[in-house]
Amino acid sequence: MDSLIQYSYIVAAALFIYGLKQLGSPATARRGNGLSAIAMLLAVVAGLLDQGIVEYQWILLGIVVGTVIGAAAARMVQMTAMPEMVALFNGFGGLASLLVGWAALAPGSATFTLVTIILSILIGGVTFTGSLIAYGKLSERIGSGAVLFSGQQVVNSLIVLGILAGSVMFCLQPANHFWLYLVVALSLVFGVMAVIPIGGADMPVVISLLNSYSGLAACAAGFAVNNNILIVAGALVGASGIILTQIMCKAMNRSLANVLFSGFGSGKVEQTAVEGEIKPISAEDAYYILEAASNVAIIPGYGMAVAQAQHVVKELAEMLERNGCEVNFGIHPVAGRMPGHMNVLLAEADVPYEQLLEMDDINPRMENVDVAIVIGANDVVNPAARENEGSPIYGMPVINVDKARTVFVLKRSMASGFAGIENPLFYKDNTRMLFGDAKESIGNLVREFSV
Repeated sequence: MDSLIQYSYIVAAALFIYGLKQLGSPATARRGNGLSAIAMLLAVVAGLLDQGIVEYQWILLGIVVGTVIGAAAARMVQMTAMPEMVALFNGFGGLASLLVGWAALAPGSATFTLVTIILSILIGGVTFTGSLIAYGKLSERIGSGAVLFSGQQVVNSLIVLGILAGSVMFCLQPANHFWLYLVVALSLVFGVMAVIPIGGADMPVVISLLNSYSGLAACAAGFAVNNNILIVAGALVGASGIILTQIMCKAMNRSLANVLFSGFGSGKVEQTAVEGEIKPISAEDAYYILEAASNVAIIPGYGMAVAQAQHVVKELAEMLERNGCEVNFGIHPVAGRMPGHMNVLLAEADVPYEQLLEMDDINPRMENVDVAIVIGANDVVNPAARENEGSPIYGMPVINVDKARTVFVLKRSMASGFAGIENPLFYKDNTRMLFGDAKESIGNLVREFSV
């Protein structure tokens, strides 16, 4: 039996690695997710047998409750709410690691085990409360702006010192549970304090970082309970989350330290001076321009998610193609409110994967684009990032839609994006504003083509 369990661990680890590789492409992501789910099931079954559990009543109850919650979330949660759901589930992962680490504490534990216990509790606690704050910001249950106050860094430094002191004392005096309780409490508080100064514009980075934290917490919990597959799975999640976080930071031309400590997105920023005037356009007039276009680029943003317009966007793309037009989608790495948000939405609408072009692929083509259609995107198409050194987003790589011959911007209003800054794109000579709900506006364009 022991050999079978170890072989199961090896198979599960291999499936985890292969599934993670499959997640690197939209075309294979669904398959990779399925393989990873199978690997987790195999790992759970092998883990239960490995631990020699006598009674399974509570375990079976937990499986049933978890299955019901997962199934309900998969069916009931809208795609627009996916970012906050991911944040919330990251938090539950951190809480699970905290509880596992706590449960692993036993009299006579070696120093190494005590260190792994405290790490799983610390990282798990920070992940849990930090993810709850991220969930609140993303769901707009709390303000999405950065929360800053005088002496904030001093307070955070004191919390960190308290955590370090409590951790050391716990390892020296594991029988004194005061130090354990202190670390638990301070880690939960620090999770809140670490995320509240981060504005909504940086939430995609925060989500990927918290995902990495949940993996590291699970890895530490694996060492605490001496479970190899938990170590492997946690390490994979932790490493991939850190890599993704670095990619997101690169896409914003900012360091991770700048994201975590700058307070970007607080709403109190220097406004970009703009020249020109807004030029609205009707769906009928937009149709005549699109009907003559031979190359169209569609740039989706969070506004597309809010309007749930991905299906009608695909319908418009198909009509343009039947009209002899080449259609591509330009995907910015931080468009939306979580990594890969736009890819997920467009994949749901069965948009061909080869039409989804990354920012570095779409930008060289933009000067040859007849019409660029911006759907609810703001900061990721803001030319101030290239042109205005005084802008808070200066240096951030953006999709250069302003270089297209004509730009249609679909927005409900002239409200600014998460960064809270003005967008000169809206006032340029080649830009036309199509105001209204994105789904309705694109639907009007589809009907014009259908006439």
